Amino acid sequence: MSADQDSGAALPVRTSRYRRIGRHSSPHQLSLPSDSPALVIAVPGSARPESDEIAVSVADMAAASCHGAEIRIGYLRGNQDHLEDVLADLPSRDGSLAGVVVPLYAFPNPEADRAISDAVAEAEAQLLIADHLGPHPLLAEALHARLADVGLARASRVGRISIVTEQAADGVIVGAVGGDEAVQAAEVVAVLLASRLTTPVAAASLNDPGSIKDAAAQLRRAVPRVALAPCMVGPELTPGTLEAIAALTSTDCAAPLGGHPAVGQLVAIRYGAALAAPGVASMVAQAKGDSAAPAARARNGAVPPAPAPAAGRPVFPPVAPPDGTGAAPPPSAAAADGRAASPAAPPAARSGAAAPESVPAARNVEAPASHAGETPAPPAGTGAP
Repeated sequence: MSADQDSGAALPVRTSRYRRIGRHSSPHQLSLPSDSPALVIAVPGSARPESDEIAVSVADMAAASCHGAEIRIGYLRGNQDHLEDVLADLPSRDGSLAGVVVPLYAFPNPEADRAISDAVAEAEAQLLIADHLGPHPLLAEALHARLADVGLARASRVGRISIVTEQAADGVIVGAVGGDEAVQAAEVVAVLLASRLTTPVAAASLNDPGSIKDAAAQLRRAVPRVALAPCMVGPELTPGTLEAIAALTSTDCAAPLGGHPAVGQLVAIRYGAALAAPGVASMVAQAKGDSAAPAARARNGAVPPAPAPAAGRPVFPPVAPPDGTGAAPPPSAAAADGRAASPAAPPAARSGAAAPESVPAARNVEAPASHAGETPAPPAGTGAP
């Protein structure tokens, strides 16, 4: 009996997964007011043609998600378009938040984190430092795409069925730029990538070729062919480094993430998460109110003395908690974030909303990351179109 003769007995067809609608259907799409703070992309290394191409591509993709936000690019090294110079050009905006600095690298990197903190500390404008791009499911998606580009993985997910070809790798190493903290974050992405590929995946540091070699040896105990998936945008390492590591460890290597759309989306997500940090809006409003108070008192005939700035720079006043006690917020919530601020960073507190968020307590501070796999709601006045 054919299927046409007995259509009622045909097997059900699996439909696509339920797609959410509304403001959270595309978490990287932000609706911003016209006076939104600038989005400053902090690029590791110095300005060179390869880095410029990647940074401009990422900035263009981020602009598509952050309509209305001014986007600037600053480099952590070199004399051209240095981050300090880019931040110095930002207007002070009368004490309001002038910009959010988003690091263009996936995981904690002590050297780059310190350079960003130093540049922000030297700036006169009010700034926030967003968290790193990862860990996040979008990074696993981008790594999957880069592996598929060179035939080391199937091009798309097919349920839980693993389609194996002669060219596909049997195991993958997620390479992270940074130390132990970066490798720990890369392990989260490794788990997400393993669920997509249904193959064993390990994490190791690209700064230590020995760790890549050890991870490859461990995977080869179970599988014959191992590939290296560098979880880096590109400017983090000098040209030729990945090729040398691949040759030393006898692994096939995929290309860096580069200008993959997921990178631009993550930049927008981290920018929105920084603006959505608890207390940011009230702190900015408090700063605006304080700047307007002297003029109002002057009109009434009372001219107060100018307050002495702390350490030569103005700081945000403490924000009273909603219980009305008037107590200032705690100086630090680093435990909720799971990672300490850079030693050279100015006094800052991380906000605790989900696991890794904090309430900034100083003028130029670091803002939180969204939980891996989750994206916090955009700030007040924002939302998906």
